[in-house]
Amino acid sequence: MTISVAERAELAAAVSELLHDECSEQDVRRVIETDDGFDRALWRKLAAQGVTGLLVDSEYGGVGLGALELEAVAEATGAALLPAPFLSSAVLASALIGASGTEDDKRRLLPALVDGTSVGTVAVTGSRGTWAPEGVAVRATAEKDSPDAGYTLTGNAHYVMHGQVADMILVVARTDGEFGVFQIAPDADGFERTAATVFDPTVPLSTYTFDATPARRIGTEGWDAVQHALDLALVALAGEQVGGARRIFDITVDYLKTRIQFGRPIGSFQALKHMAADLLVQVESATSAAQHAAAELASGSEKSSGAIALAGFACAEAYHTTAMSAIQMHGGIAFTWEHPAHLFLRRARTGLQLLGGSGLHRERYLSAKGA
Repeated sequence: MTISVAERAELAAAVSELLHDECSEQDVRRVIETDDGFDRALWRKLAAQGVTGLLVDSEYGGVGLGALELEAVAEATGAALLPAPFLSSAVLASALIGASGTEDDKRRLLPALVDGTSVGTVAVTGSRGTWAPEGVAVRATAEKDSPDAGYTLTGNAHYVMHGQVADMILVVARTDGEFGVFQIAPDADGFERTAATVFDPTVPLSTYTFDATPARRIGTEGWDAVQHALDLALVALAGEQVGGARRIFDITVDYLKTRIQFGRPIGSFQALKHMAADLLVQVESATSAAQHAAAELASGSEKSSGAIALAGFACAEAYHTTAMSAIQMHGGIAFTWEHPAHLFLRRARTGLQLLGGSGLHRERYLSAKGA
C-alpha cells in the first residue's frame, strides 16, 4: 500500500505524540530496570497504531506499508529512545516471515506479532557479529525419520535482540549447502538463552545456544529472504539513529541558549557556535542518507544496496559524533548517569556495531560502487 507524504508525516506524528506522553526519559529509565526491559502496555498501544504491523500485509492483520513509512516511524522511536522490540519483532521477524514463509506460516505467525501478543526475534549471526552469510554459526540437520520433515539445530547465535523475552524465535541456519529459516519453541530441548552484558540497557541482547534443538523450517527461501529483512532493519536502525541524533542535538542547542556564563548564554561563544553548526550538518546529512536509503529500497532500485550501506555507516557515525559532542558541550553535568545525554550516547555506541557495524557497511558500500 502507498500513502502520501502528508499521511506519512501524520503517522510519524501520531507515534511521536504517543511516545512523548508515555516514553519520557523517566519512563525509559524505569522500564530498563524491569525484568522484561520494555513496557508491554505501551507495546500494545503501538500495536493499535499499526507500528507492530507496519510491514505486514492487511490480510494478516497489518497495515502493509513499506520502507519509507518504516524510516519515518523509526525516527520517532529513536528520538524517544524507545526501549521495545521494534527492530527485532516489528521489523526483522515480521519481514523475514513475510519474505520466507509459506501462506500457512504467515497466517500462523504474523497476526500475533501484529497485535503485540507475541514478541519475535531473529538469531542470525555468530560471535563475529557480521550479520552476513559467512557469520552464520548454526547448522540445521534434517531428521530423516521425522514424518513432518523436522530439523535439529546445533551451534550458537550472538547479539539476539530482545532474546530473553521473545516467544516467537526464528533462527537462520546453514543446511545442505544453503541457508534456511527455522522456528523453535521457547522451551525446546537443547535450547539455552543467556542474557549478554550490554553497554546500552535499552537494547538488550542475548546469546542463543542450540544442541540438537528441534526446529521447524519456515518456507523454502534462503539468504535472499534474510538479506531483505536485514535491509529493512538497517533502514529502521538508520531512522532511529537520525531521530536520536536530532533529539540530543536539539537538547544541546536548548542548553546553549539557557546556560549563562560571564553574563551571557554560552551559545553565543564562537567555538560552541562552530561546533553546533558542524553537528547540524552531520544530522541533516545523516537524515538525507536514511531517507534516501528508504526511498531506494521502496522503489526496488538496483542502487538500494549501496544506499542502505551508506546509511548504515553514515547515520551510526553521525549519531555517535553528535552524542559525544553533546556531552562535551554540556560540560561536567553531562558526564553523570543522571543526564539524558548518557542514554543517547549508549544507544549511539550500540548502533555502531549492531547489524554489522559501520566498518562492514563501508565495505559493502564500496563493493556496491565497484570500488
